[in-house]
Amino acid sequence: MASKVSFSQRHPFLFGFFLIAAAVILILGIMAAFFFWSQSEGLRGLGRTRVGVVSVDGSIETSRRIVDWMEQLGRNPEIKGVILRINSPGGLVAPSQEIMQAVQRLSAKKPVVASMAAVAASGGYYVACAADKIVANPGTLTGSIGVKAKLANIQELMDKLGIDQETLVSGPYKDAGSPAKPLTPEERDYFQELVDDLYSQFVEAVAKGRGLEVSTVRELADGRAYTGRQARDLKLVDALGGMQTALDVLRTQAGIQGDIMLVEGPEEKRSLLSWILGSLDMEAVKRRISGPRWDFRY
Repeated sequence: MASKVSFSQRHPFLFGFFLIAAAVILILGIMAAFFFWSQSEGLRGLGRTRVGVVSVDGSIETSRRIVDWMEQLGRNPEIKGVILRINSPGGLVAPSQEIMQAVQRLSAKKPVVASMAAVAASGGYYVACAADKIVANPGTLTGSIGVKAKLANIQELMDKLGIDQETLVSGPYKDAGSPAKPLTPEERDYFQELVDDLYSQFVEAVAKGRGLEVSTVRELADGRAYTGRQARDLKLVDALGGMQTALDVLRTQAGIQGDIMLVEGPEEKRSLLSWILGSLDMEAVKRRISGPRWDFRY
């Protein structure tokens, strides 16, 4: 008895066409569902004033996503004000400065209020001081105004492993801070000069942002952290409270009436590999042994 021939075997091209058509219909259906969902979100936002939220969360290692998001909010005429929500112990100097400069540009266009969560210290405070107003919880850890340079020294480990490294340099300070050798007195003075200059930049930025004398900020900037309540008394923050208090302050700053719709970002992008590896950050490990690291970090 002859076996029954399936439709896909008798009409392979037609069957392939049906498969492609089904895939197209499925994609169009998904797109229509997404469009309906996005439109319904817009309908729910009718009559509500849009307020942007910029999340600065965790260690500040890069600035691009945060800066791009702030630029988008600055260009959007529907955004009437911005909450800068900070939960960060700080991080690298240059990215902290880039985010702070973006806050300055944004605040020139629309009101910006910083809202401090559990911690907004060192680089986290550096970013906040560019906002129009700063709100902190009484128990927020903030301040920690200062700079530290981390220089690893693995010479003893290399000696035990029998590893010898020779480096040819174009100048006496080109190899300064190499983890393969200890600092010389001259190199130590050189790095201290760099730290002192970065520290002065930090102090001057805080003084300008908070409307304080440089001498006043310098007295407070000995590296120590302050609670939100202490920081308020020292004029490093303006008011005590959480996110709702920050929104109330923003209402006043922007003259907002009625309900508010929050537009939050930047969207977190994480690769599948990073999810698998979790907190294992090999790039951070490599930075630890690659040379000097300049931090605004608590």
